[in-house]
Amino acid sequence: MLNSNLIDRIKLPFRKNKELYLSLRQILGFYPHEISYYEQALMHKSVMHRNKKGKPVNNERLEFLGDAILDAIVGDIVYRHFPGKREGFLTNTRSKLVQRETLNKLSKEMGIDKLILSNGRGQSHNSYLGGNAFEALVGAMYLDRGYDMCMRFMEKRILSQMINIDKVAYKEVNFKSKLIEWSQKNRVKLSFVLIEQKNDNNGSPKFCYQAVLEGEKGCSGAGYSKKESQQQASKLTLEKLKKEPKFLDAVFEAKANRTKMEEEPVENVPDTSESSEFIITSDNSIPEEEKHVTAFQEKVYTDRPTRPRRRSPMYRDDETEQPKEAEQNEDFDLSDISAAPQSKEDIIAAAEAEAFDKEKNS
Repeated sequence: MLNSNLIDRIKLPFRKNKELYLSLRQILGFYPHEISYYEQALMHKSVMHRNKKGKPVNNERLEFLGDAILDAIVGDIVYRHFPGKREGFLTNTRSKLVQRETLNKLSKEMGIDKLILSNGRGQSHNSYLGGNAFEALVGAMYLDRGYDMCMRFMEKRILSQMINIDKVAYKEVNFKSKLIEWSQKNRVKLSFVLIEQKNDNNGSPKFCYQAVLEGEKGCSGAGYSKKESQQQASKLTLEKLKKEPKFLDAVFEAKANRTKMEEEPVENVPDTSESSEFIITSDNSIPEEEKHVTAFQEKVYTDRPTRPRRRSPMYRDDETEQPKEAEQNEDFDLSDISAAPQSKEDIIAAAEAEAFDKEKNS
């Protein structure tokens, strides 16, 4: 009994789209039965092709189907390949294997991106065109050959020949660092908000964090640790920034409003003119109550020389007597101070002469 692939090869020269059959045989490892599935899987929505009923025909529906099939198949493979590993590890490994970056690279290495039909403009700005086509091809494969063929394709063709599953599993992809780096380059405020914290059925704590950009809510992620939860939230938020232009525009609009408010003056600009109020002029005298009183006060003396009133040394034992204000303001005459010894008679004579002079002047 002839093999189905051999029968297909015999009939191939008489078939339409011979080159597409050969290309898919090289990529997938088998000849398609129903080529229309694969043609649709390679048709981007930018082509705007319609069927007989006028409905648009593109690879979006097959992409949805292929995404679900890939999750199931890769989840099955990862579960059997890593026995005993926890759910978080298995989920993280599956995510890295089916993420758009991985599928896009596979599409390029396998030559799938060269078979995609598009108007050219969509391909220039859509970096995930090849990865989407890869998912659509898996959906077409499922409809054409069934689940077992999809499993064989992933196990024998992809994970055995093109991807080292162990290397991918233990390679840390820090999506949080990527999101923080993007935020810093674009000067966007980023924060992670704890949405929920609870215990699962086994009593293990689970966390749910949400990424918030400039007040705009991003995606949330759940995990058995804060790091795992924030990693998942960062990964989904990065994908949202790439896939949803409205969300990206909302983030930058919020940033523009914030920076505009920060740049607006909150008060009047201070005056830079120097004050001259401290200069005392004839018209700008300082009121008595505003004068600053210091501990050191200078007395102003008149120019009129006056002889200070001298007391005899024999009466100087009375230290409690305070001088009068007039005496404090008199000039202190040092002419009669001498180091020579004086007798009692000299002292009395000096005192009588001083008294006589005062009576004479009065």
